[in-house]
Amino acid sequence: MKEIFHPANERGEANHGWLKSFHSFSFANFYDPNKMGFGTLRVLNDDTVAAKMGFSAHPHNNMEIISIPLEGELHHKDNMGNEHSISPGEIQVMSAGTGVVHSEVNKSQKDLTKFLQIWVIPKVQNVTPRYDQKKIELPPNELKLILSPNESLEAVWIHQDAYFYMGEFSEEKVISYLMNSVENGVYLIVLEGELMVNDKTLKRRDAIGLWETESVELKTVPDSKILVMEVPMK
Repeated sequence: MKEIFHPANERGEANHGWLKSFHSFSFANFYDPNKMGFGTLRVLNDDTVAAKMGFSAHPHNNMEIISIPLEGELHHKDNMGNEHSISPGEIQVMSAGTGVVHSEVNKSQKDLTKFLQIWVIPKVQNVTPRYDQKKIELPPNELKLILSPNESLEAVWIHQDAYFYMGEFSEEKVISYLMNSVENGVYLIVLEGELMVNDKTLKRRDAIGLWETESVELKTVPDSKILVMEVPMK
């Protein structure tokens, strides 16, 4: 098994006034040749958007873009005719494919919006753009599938052999995470609390990537929340 540890305090940081963002991987003005992604996971941004502010209409192509709200509300609008708001307990996905223009705005007059912006490189190029969002109902003390390569009633899907899981834990629990494919790696980030992975303790917003393994042992602590992203390594 191989691993790489990314402590929270070593992430790239950008403060644009209206937007504060921490970058797990090279993005915009933050460049680290050793942090160009993890397999097909290309971007993991931890964004905070000020009230009445947001990302104005801008284009993307050939990227799977996932948004997971953590606090507040995010309003989405695109040139495919979609206009929706998402809030904590939901996940949004957009396959940019041949090209799409979208905006993401915090319409609140006073509250911050906090969300994870995640980009995954697709396995096929120039697909027809699409949008979807779903509610995430997390069972207590378990990992819940929230994204997969397959259409599902409960999870969103993308054009890549990726699997995302999220879990909230109120008690200590040992989980043996089994890889969906031995060709994949898994990148875990602690959203709240702590997590022990392979005898390494991760604190809030710490992350670890592991690959060349069939399983990973996780040990949770009370009041913790984690996101597990399993992606192809090439």
